Amino acid sequence: MECRTEPAEKGSAAISRPPLVRELLLVAGLFLVYKLGRQLATGHTAEAFDNAHRVWDLERFAHLPGEGAVQSALLHSDTLVHIVNTYYATVHFPATAAFLTWLYLRRPGHYVWARRILAAITAAALVVHLTFPLAPPRMLAATGLVDTGQVYGPTVYGASPAADSLSNQFAAMPSLHFGWALIVAIGLIAATRSRWRPLWLLHPLLTLLVIVGTANHYWLDAIMAAALLGVALVVIRPPRRTATPTEPDRESALADGPVSDALDKPATPDVTEAPELVGAGR
Repeated sequence: MECRTEPAEKGSAAISRPPLVRELLLVAGLFLVYKLGRQLATGHTAEAFDNAHRVWDLERFAHLPGEGAVQSALLHSDTLVHIVNTYYATVHFPATAAFLTWLYLRRPGHYVWARRILAAITAAALVVHLTFPLAPPRMLAATGLVDTGQVYGPTVYGASPAADSLSNQFAAMPSLHFGWALIVAIGLIAATRSRWRPLWLLHPLLTLLVIVGTANHYWLDAIMAAALLGVALVVIRPPRRTATPTEPDRESALADGPVSDALDKPATPDVTEAPELVGAGR
């Protein structure tokens, strides 16, 4: 009877949870490389502005919608702008950390896959940041956009790139705000089975409107992030789902075991010896 639940139990335990200390060090190292790598790309002001003009002209040539249309919708309300700036400043890292934590505790197989995807797209983004410094649209006078962080607050950047010692403001392409948000959505869709799971895509959609509306990124920054993620998803395949039996299922299997065993046994004729009649045949 016990062998009936054994395959399912082995399947659910086939992907073990990685050691916690090692994973904390790996994730911390990933964030550290992310911050240090962005710092290495500082100091290319002239090149960053030249690239910004090229990106802006390319978007107009490709007839992409203007970033100003999104920002104009936000500027109708000071409260809305403040909320959007707060979202940009506070959601990026905590949402990604919460996503990885949930996967580690509930879906260890998907956690390893998501961590590899996150590391791959971050490493690729840092290479682009180093080789293609790009000033964000809020710095480019030709865009006519407002730096909503500096005007309305809050902001995570200094008043000028030269005075900003905590971040590299010329690391606009690709947008890791959008790339990480898209990883979170795709990871949760892959790891869950709810029919409502496509709604997780609202997270990267909202992030896209935020990064464009605050003039921190161009549309092409998000397109580049999506392209890098697409390549990573092709190379790094997600794990197969394994069915984990629930407690009622196990009880049902145990309860049905004797009946199933009885049905599986071949039928044998019921032969009973006839009682011997005393005195018969005498």
